[in-house]
Amino acid sequence: MIEFIMDWFIGYGINEGTARNLAAGILLLIIVLLSLIVNFITKKIVLRALSHIISNNKVKWDDVMYEKNVFHKLSHIVPALIIYSFAPAFPEKIGLVIQRFSSAYIILAGIFVMDALLNSVDDIYRTYEVSKNKPIKGYLQVAKIFVYIIGGILMIATIIGKSPLLLLSGIGALTAVLLLVFKDSLLGLVAGIQLSSNDMVRLDDWIEMPKYGANGTVIDISLNTVKVENFDKTITTIPTYALVSDSFKNWRGMTQSGGRRINRSIYIDTTSIDFCTEEMLDQFEKIHYLTDYIRNKKQEIALYNLENQIDTNHPVNGRRLTNLGTFRAYIQSYLKNHPKIYGEMVQMVRQLPPGEHGIPLEIYVFTNDTVWVNYESIQSDIFDHILAVVPQFGLRVFQKPTGYDFRCSLSSLRD
Repeated sequence: MIEFIMDWFIGYGINEGTARNLAAGILLLIIVLLSLIVNFITKKIVLRALSHIISNNKVKWDDVMYEKNVFHKLSHIVPALIIYSFAPAFPEKIGLVIQRFSSAYIILAGIFVMDALLNSVDDIYRTYEVSKNKPIKGYLQVAKIFVYIIGGILMIATIIGKSPLLLLSGIGALTAVLLLVFKDSLLGLVAGIQLSSNDMVRLDDWIEMPKYGANGTVIDISLNTVKVENFDKTITTIPTYALVSDSFKNWRGMTQSGGRRINRSIYIDTTSIDFCTEEMLDQFEKIHYLTDYIRNKKQEIALYNLENQIDTNHPVNGRRLTNLGTFRAYIQSYLKNHPKIYGEMVQMVRQLPPGEHGIPLEIYVFTNDTVWVNYESIQSDIFDHILAVVPQFGLRVFQKPTGYDFRCSLSSLRD
């Protein structure tokens, strides 16, 4: 084509050198204009038509690909193909340079297309439930690394006009350097495989890792990092391999079981513990959750003391109910009948060894709601009730003296 344009200029009496330069300029202008026109048609007509087709079908994966700009990045290849096809029209050396650089651009555009395509694959995969158990983001990132490495080698080989195999043979000498550069990525890849194969952590798992200040929900698992959204909405980033090399707590088992543990104690003042009198037992028998318990215990104790001919005039002799033991039985019955307590899991109210703060009475049960806010509300309601009924059993909750206690003592001394 350039010869045709040159002959046309020479026919008008322009010398050969000037005609050659003018012909090259006009041809270059034609290529640029044609590339712009093709790019305009591709972007404004073809992509819009494609967008209309995608938005009006029932398939979802093409919508994701369109949102990730796979087709937009693919459109960049078209102008490069136009430039490549016109390269033979230029002199041999110039045409060769144009072909090499246009080929390198096509490869670069192909790399970006593959990157966007892999991002689309990850988003499409996340729409399936299995993605929470088996995330593939780390593997896709490894694939991206290979795409960029292979693409970079092909680009360099195309520009310098050498075989890619020649460049690949030289990489062996750089293996140690590559291992050092990609150390974290390699460790992350191995860790990702172990995390996935052993089902150690999934998306939306609640994990605790105090070493890294993590206490929240896993929101992302990638090749190099695991992101945890803490309960204060801060984000903690943990190296993926740290989840294999270090210890962490995963609360998934609690969520799957449907029960969340309450393990808390109230401290009873030891000086308030005493044997139950007949009047106290009569009052306790009127409590709904204790009626059957008191009646059965009265009969059992009376029968025992009678069979063993025990003199019950002295409170130490024989068997007697205590206000603490009766209170413990009340809590057990109360929790057993509570609608928010998981009946099929362990329910226990026990005494722990006495200490400087009195006798710890430990409540160990599981709620049937694992949602944090609901769990805390249930736990608070239970202990509100327990603390409120303590005085009904002649007991006192231990607490250190406050300013109010001292003021009351001083006032009584003055009086």
